[in-house]
Amino acid sequence: MKCAAAALITCAILAGCGTETAHWAYNHEPDKEVLTLKGNGRAVFAGQEYTYTQDDKVIILTDASGASQSHRYAVDGDTMTFYESGEYSRDAAGDGIVGVWVHTNGRNSFQFTQEGTFSEDSIFHGHYSVDEAEGTIKLMYDDPLEDAILYYERSGDSMVIDYPWTMVRTQNK
Repeated sequence: MKCAAAALITCAILAGCGTETAHWAYNHEPDKEVLTLKGNGRAVFAGQEYTYTQDDKVIILTDASGASQSHRYAVDGDTMTFYESGEYSRDAAGDGIVGVWVHTNGRNSFQFTQEGTFSEDSIFHGHYSVDEAEGTIKLMYDDPLEDAILYYERSGDSMVIDYPWTMVRTQNK
């Protein structure tokens, strides 16, 4: 019974049931739609069309060629934490996650120190903790930003990070 209720709530919150559509934007740009989830199983993410499936933790977007991407998510009222994956390579020597990690786009980076401090894009700084069993890194910012939990998978000097973005209902819809 709980599972059926959770599925109905998820359906109503994310895309609605039937022909309803949910429009989502990043909270820092609430009028710029980034994600559209339609009740008919179609989606648009970052301007590209997909079909999608979802459960109570993951949305899977599949493009026309059959390539798919999984996104963790969590809905809380009219906000959603939506995780986007990025591939990083270690740019300097280190153990575990310690080192400088540069995104494949060459612009974004994380630096994790042995002392438990981090730098994100050389702009945001703070302390971090790692939960290897859960595959998470908790970022505790020095700035007045909310703590963030990243999911990660590391293999040698390569790491995939699922980064949380806060989304809100698109304001112009």
